[in-house]
Amino acid sequence: MSSPVVSVGYEGRDVEELVASLLQHRVAVLVDVRLTPLSRKPGLSKKRLAATLEAAGIGYVHLAALGNPKDNRVALRAGDRCGRQRFEDLLQTREATSALRHVAELLDDQTVALLCFERNHEECHRTLVVDALQRVNPALHVVTV
Repeated sequence: MSSPVVSVGYEGRDVEELVASLLQHRVAVLVDVRLTPLSRKPGLSKKRLAATLEAAGIGYVHLAALGNPKDNRVALRAGDRCGRQRFEDLLQTREATSALRHVAELLDDQTVALLCFERNHEECHRTLVVDALQRVNPALHVVTV
């Protein structure tokens, strides 16, 4: 049985709150599923976030292939069927299926977190990434924080 996947958004949180939550859930690796891992929030862009996580004993992996295109974000967050279908189609690409395999391998022996901006799992493309992982492993336990 694989380890749980933690779905986390940093909306409304600072980097310290994010790291504390990851440590509380015993996350070993954070997989950043933002297409472009930049943030106006201090400490949440790729390089600084990776360094902060490393200092806390948490690994960092950025998988851009699992990111939602900028022009699809509003539609997906609003629950638009076309936005959802567009992202599901993206998950069928060679790059995305390879990235999903990588996440599944990480989950074999450690707790992994998927990170994006939206705090609400249901309003973020992370929900579709998790759905894809659960098609491979229906017993996958998901924790949303």
